[in-house]
Amino acid sequence: MGYTVMPSGRLNLPESEDAAAVAAVQTAMAGRGGWYQPDAFPSSGTLVDLAVDARASIIRDGDWIEFGYDDEGDPKWSDQATAFYVAIAPFVRSGTVRIEGEDGARWSYTYADGQVTQQGWNGWDGSVEPFGDYVDLPPLDHP
Repeated sequence: MGYTVMPSGRLNLPESEDAAAVAAVQTAMAGRGGWYQPDAFPSSGTLVDLAVDARASIIRDGDWIEFGYDDEGDPKWSDQATAFYVAIAPFVRSGTVRIEGEDGARWSYTYADGQVTQQGWNGWDGSVEPFGDYVDLPPLDHP
């Protein structure tokens, strides 16, 4: 069960920032409901590795990361997925990730100047903007 999503898009996130982005994402995802388990993540892990827990697949091409999905991975949305997209913002120079939900809902995250802006309604939780202070917020509960 869960909410199936199909992400797509391309972000300029310099390869030199990957390790810092991974650390930020791990902090943001820890303690939130979802599939990411800090103890199971390899110390040499990359954003490509973490994308699985955000229910996406990433291909890195130099300073660009391209988002997609893997039907076999059966990507599902969670608070951890939202945390992933918010946590990478300070490291992204530009780009947009579009999300299509299982019910046809469409929303996107546009990145510029270290900030993320959401367009549309998140089909999973109905939010109109991603939560901002992901590190200090308590974990969110969803039915």
